[in-house]
Amino acid sequence: MNGQKHLARHEPGSSKTRYQNIIFDLDGTLTDSADGLTASISYALKKMGANINTSELRSFIGPPLQHSFREKCGFTESEVLHAIKYFRDYYREKGLYENKLYPGAAKMLKTLYECDKKIYLATSKATIFAETILQYFHIDNLFTFIAGATLDGSRVEKKEVLAYLIDNNSNLHHKETVMVGDRKHDIIGARSLGFNSIAVTYGYGSIQELSFEKPAYLVHSVPELEKVLTSS
Repeated sequence: MNGQKHLARHEPGSSKTRYQNIIFDLDGTLTDSADGLTASISYALKKMGANINTSELRSFIGPPLQHSFREKCGFTESEVLHAIKYFRDYYREKGLYENKLYPGAAKMLKTLYECDKKIYLATSKATIFAETILQYFHIDNLFTFIAGATLDGSRVEKKEVLAYLIDNNSNLHHKETVMVGDRKHDIIGARSLGFNSIAVTYGYGSIQELSFEKPAYLVHSVPELEKVLTSS
């Protein structure tokens, strides 16, 4: 499909994967956070008096919320700031915990860690929330570095988050590093900085969206992802 490599084409049994540094997105890649995120978004929209069909709420997941509030709701910059505040009010208290790891995600991370891979996080979620989630699931100790958005909005784009990650980790050589994510923003961000990418279809992005960006790999489950990362 569009030149992507499929799991069946790999030669299993390789003693060493070429990817020594693995950068994961969070929502839709490691965790199924839709319930908490959509509840938080719905709360913010109600506080703002905005009417959005509930079927559209999932489309807010992935891109920076500033963009979604601006583009989908037509909010002014001042209104965007208020909406973000309301979102965080709910998310901090409840939404953050309305969340679960995808089956096999913890096992995959532990396997990669035990294989001496360096594991990183790059998310458009605020760093403080990302750190809390990893601690909540008892997997924070597996990550070498956690890069997220800033609360003041100065760093929200995925390419900005990735650039921040690179600036703070000089060992991230392009040929040895891969970005794993479920939305086009992950693939585009990785490509803008010269990294390969793996797109996962079990998250919140459609196969059409992901295929169009031509990631190096397209996988459909966590076990397939683990196999790619340990056998490629």
